[in-house]
Amino acid sequence: MTNETLARADTRLRRVDCDVHPRLPRQADLSPHATRYWAEMFDYRNIDRQELMAYATSILPMRPVDPADVADATGLARAHLDPVGIDAAVLNVVSGAQAAYDPYLAASLCEATNRWLAAEWLDRDPRLRASALVPFQDPDAAVREIERLADDRRFVQILAVLGGEKPLGRREYWPIYRAAAEHGFALGIHPGSTNRHAPSQSGFMATRIEETTLQTQTFASQVASLVAEGVFQQIPALKVVLMESGISWLPGLMWRMSKDWKGARIEVPWLEAPPMETIARHFRLTTQPFDGPTDPATAARVLDQLPHPDMLLWSSDFPHRHADRGLPTGLPEALYPAVLGANALAIYDRLELSDV
Repeated sequence: MTNETLARADTRLRRVDCDVHPRLPRQADLSPHATRYWAEMFDYRNIDRQELMAYATSILPMRPVDPADVADATGLARAHLDPVGIDAAVLNVVSGAQAAYDPYLAASLCEATNRWLAAEWLDRDPRLRASALVPFQDPDAAVREIERLADDRRFVQILAVLGGEKPLGRREYWPIYRAAAEHGFALGIHPGSTNRHAPSQSGFMATRIEETTLQTQTFASQVASLVAEGVFQQIPALKVVLMESGISWLPGLMWRMSKDWKGARIEVPWLEAPPMETIARHFRLTTQPFDGPTDPATAARVLDQLPHPDMLLWSSDFPHRHADRGLPTGLPEALYPAVLGANALAIYDRLELSDV
């Protein structure tokens, strides 16, 4: 790591990287982990790399990715886990399975990907954990996959893409969240889009800078949906991790939503407290990419606007080689132990101290 704040952190501190990306699996990877029918269908439909277009999350200079770094668990350990001294890393596969119109295909792709993650990554390095893919297109199948993985505590959360079919607070998704919470899974929301809808309320943007900047609006809409629809009143144990979202937009959303709630609360009688309290209790954010100012003093003021420091989880976004993958500039050294690992251990019920 080149970040000087991370370099200054005590090497004895637990380090949990909450956002690491292995390579996308291909047909040859998934077929051995699918039923015979679906292995043949992957070939018949010419399904190979399940690319899911994700909006750019940073305009910082990025170095080319070395394929060997994410080819397998050995490459990941050599390039990232060992040099940084990581105790646990959460693997996130942003897969095109989330965009499939065919719910049966989506369910098969999700299960095969999870089996591939377990066999080829988690089994090969005890430091690795993973987000499970589940088919939001078919909540019943998603619940079955959650229950299948319930005994494998190396899977610590379920993964949802940011720009999906519908707002994530919709009631049809509640069985997924209920099953996740029952078994201790968090809900992770990661940038990506099924491209069913334009990423802004006025259509598609023309430039990368627009998409990068306005991605925060989509994060804000998903947070507002989960809170306003009453998800946490029905499923109070559910915890949500926002990955690659930045942080500077959240305080404004919390203040605005709580202010407007005072005048519109008659529509949401289940919200008995200001939304900012629900957000502070149930949501966490990863640190990469940090969208605050580069000046340490100003960055510290931005960080101070969060309700409490427990909301920050360290992440590298490896192997996406941002100019800086370390701790946010301006983060007080007193918070290093919490942000580097303790906060993750608190939010991920399935990630136990004895595991790492």
